[in-house]
Amino acid sequence: MSGGVTHDAGTGIRRRSIVPVLRMRGRSIHEEGRVSTPLELLFDLTFVVAVASIVAQLAHAVAEDHIATALPNFLMVFFAIWLAWLNFTWFASAYDTDDVPYRLLTMLQMGGVLVLAAGVPGAFNDEDWRLVTLGYFIMRLALVGQWLRAAVQDQPGRGTALGYAIGISVVQALWILRLLVLDDLPFGVLVGVFALLALCELAVPLIAERNRRITWHPHHVAERYSLFTIILLGESVAASSSAVQGVLSAGAGTGEFVLIAASGLALLFGLWWVYFLEPAHEGLEKHRSRSYFWGYGHYLVFAALAALGAGLEVAVESIGHELEVPSTVVGYAIGIPVAVFFVMMWVLYRPLTGPTVIPPAVSLGAAVAVLLLPLAAPVISLGAVVLLIAVVVAAVIGITVLYRREPVSSVSPSPADPSA
Repeated sequence: MSGGVTHDAGTGIRRRSIVPVLRMRGRSIHEEGRVSTPLELLFDLTFVVAVASIVAQLAHAVAEDHIATALPNFLMVFFAIWLAWLNFTWFASAYDTDDVPYRLLTMLQMGGVLVLAAGVPGAFNDEDWRLVTLGYFIMRLALVGQWLRAAVQDQPGRGTALGYAIGISVVQALWILRLLVLDDLPFGVLVGVFALLALCELAVPLIAERNRRITWHPHHVAERYSLFTIILLGESVAASSSAVQGVLSAGAGTGEFVLIAASGLALLFGLWWVYFLEPAHEGLEKHRSRSYFWGYGHYLVFAALAALGAGLEVAVESIGHELEVPSTVVGYAIGIPVAVFFVMMWVLYRPLTGPTVIPPAVSLGAAVAVLLLPLAAPVISLGAVVLLIAVVVAAVIGITVLYRREPVSSVSPSPADPSA
């Protein structure tokens, strides 16, 4: 790291250093200009691969009308991906030293993500969870190493760091036990066990931080969540683009095809706009105690955006291909994720920021509208349904902008008025 810019973990002050190892201490929550590091951005790229894999599998299941069996697998694998990203993000917000040991352990976590991504097809198609579990184990092992280092070097936060290291290790042992002992049980039982262990995972931070919370930075965390949202929207663009190439290669480009492709792009742009209407960093700064609810609740926001990519991909593929799934189901593969997104944006931000920027009647009304529109797919075409869903999102943005616009004073300011 010769000549690189690093951060002093104790003061949060940026400084230029060639020291390969820094003392890991909790960073200041008031550090100015805190943004994502290049290492965090590189870390996120590995999740692009993992998300692309599960989106492809979900799209394939929707196209073959096997959504009932594929959806639980999607939600379970996405939980593993999301939780690994979430735990790294909050740890990095509190303890990022960006030195050699930190970078090497982060690289190990990145390797775990890639192993997990390689195991996604087996989990979806053959109920083979070995590679997924191995990838998850690698990611958790590296994170435990980070927490143990924090426990050794950060005296004030030692109890919390040890609580995290022990809790993650215990739950990880249970995941391995699930793989070894419960692999032959009925699928429904396996899903139930997964849900129980997922709750155990979510309880680890609550237990570890019962006496002292880690010093995460509100602006940094808000930015990290925003970047992951963009990654998921980008994956939807990539999935749709792949489907577009397939349709064009088959010479099946039609007016309906153009309508779906253009409407899908407008829809994704609109959801991006909606997400960034709410000031997350301000809410996190004022209500740090509500960060668990906001941070965990984003699982449904992120899962909805990932599932939307699969729905758009199938919608494009339906042009020129005889799919086994009815157009109404494809419409709901788009409408349900959008509805979940709108509902969760209100549910998560109402406790965090008070009155939301988007009026509740608008966001919840939009959710109802996009759930009704797919019913019209057999009559007005799937492309028209996608267009109308995009129009609903645009209407939410338009109404919100007009509703929140500051009124213009009818009195003209005096030329001598310094505010003029």
